[in-house]
Amino acid sequence: MTIAVTGSTGQLGRLVIAALKQKLAPSNIVALARSAAKAADLGVTVREADYGSVATIETALQGVDTLLLISSSELGQRAEQHRNVIRAAQAAGVSRIVYTSLLRADTSTLSLAPEHVETEVALKQSGLSHTILRNGWYTENYTGSIPAALANGAFIGSAGNGRISSAARADYAQAAVEVVTGEGHDGKVYELSGDESYTLADLAAEISRQTGKDIPYTDLPEADYAAILAKVGLPEGIAQAIASWDVAASQGALYDEGRTLSALIGRPTTPLGDVVAQALTA
Repeated sequence: MTIAVTGSTGQLGRLVIAALKQKLAPSNIVALARSAAKAADLGVTVREADYGSVATIETALQGVDTLLLISSSELGQRAEQHRNVIRAAQAAGVSRIVYTSLLRADTSTLSLAPEHVETEVALKQSGLSHTILRNGWYTENYTGSIPAALANGAFIGSAGNGRISSAARADYAQAAVEVVTGEGHDGKVYELSGDESYTLADLAAEISRQTGKDIPYTDLPEADYAAILAKVGLPEGIAQAIASWDVAASQGALYDEGRTLSALIGRPTTPLGDVVAQALTA
C-alpha cells in the first residue's frame, strides 16, 4: 500500500507523516509538497505538486493507492485547489481519498464551512471511495496565543461562555493515520472533537495555574478583537475571520460531545492542561 499526504510540511501534515512511519515503511509514504526542499527532512518519498496544476498533481500521484487530502491553508482558494487534487487522483488511478473537513461542516456557522462542503460534494461526485474526517478545533489554535497573554496580562477573545471541544493536532493526526491504514471506513463521515470541553475563561485559569500568574480572560466585542489582531500584524481579513470564529464558538459551533475521535484512536484525547504545558515549554 502506498499512501500520499498533501500539506505534508504543515503542522498537521508533519505529525501525520511521523505517525505513518510507525506503521509503514518510508518507501510506502509519499509526501506531496510545493517545495521538495521543505519536505526533505521528513524521511519519506517526496514529490512536488502544485495545487494550481492538475497535471503536476497527477504525476505526483502515480502509483498511489490512498490519498490523505489535508485541507489547504489558503482561504478562498481551497475549494478549487481541492477539486484539482480530486481530478488528479481520478486520472492517476488513486483508489481512495481521506479528507480533513470541518466539524459539522454541513450545518456549521463558521466562515470556513462552505469550502469544506464544496469539497465534500466534489468527493461524493467523483465516484472514488472516500472518508471524511470532520475535524473540530485544534487546541493549539488557542494555546498559540499564550505568549501574548502572558506579555499582556490577559487572554483575550470573543467566545464568551461558549464551550470548545478541541483536541491536540496529534490526536487528529493519529485518527487520520488509523483511517488511511485501516479498513471499514469507506463512505463514513466522522465528526471529530475532544473528549472534554472548556471555555476560554477555563483556558485562562489553566494558564494562570501553570504559570503562577493571574491571567484573566477578557471577552471583547467582535470588532474590537479583530482590530487588536490587525494591530499586532495579522492581515485585516484574517483578523476579522478569527474574531468571527470566536463569535461562532460563543454560539456552540465548536462544541461536540460525540467522543468519536477518542474511539477512533483508542485512547482519550489529550487533556487541555497537557497542551498548555507543551505550549509553555516550547
